[in-house]
Amino acid sequence: MGKIILEKMQFYAYHGFFDEEQLVGANYELTLALDLDISLPGRTDELTDTLNYQAVYDVVKEQMDIKSRLVEHVAQRIIDRLRAEFPQIQHIELSLSKLNPPLGGQVERVTIQLSTP
Repeated sequence: MGKIILEKMQFYAYHGFFDEEQLVGANYELTLALDLDISLPGRTDELTDTLNYQAVYDVVKEQMDIKSRLVEHVAQRIIDRLRAEFPQIQHIELSLSKLNPPLGGQVERVTIQLSTP
């Protein structure tokens, strides 16, 4: 068993409860930790024996490009797609941050974390 971690992926996206947030957009940061068996590629040095993290990134980017009112919804969509497309992933931990959220004061980020059972 091992982990593949994609750390601090950066996106500019149009998520937010308020209409203005969906027009103006904001910066987001996303980290994924994916548990899976990586012993075979450790021996073979073959991409076909492991999880192609470019393909994982592509799924995340595709979902980040879809406007949503809630970041919780975005995060759940990402997890659902990853589980559907990559059955070798046994466990997912996802952290999604909206940077400088419009809360009426100085807040660096709001972060939600989801994980699969």
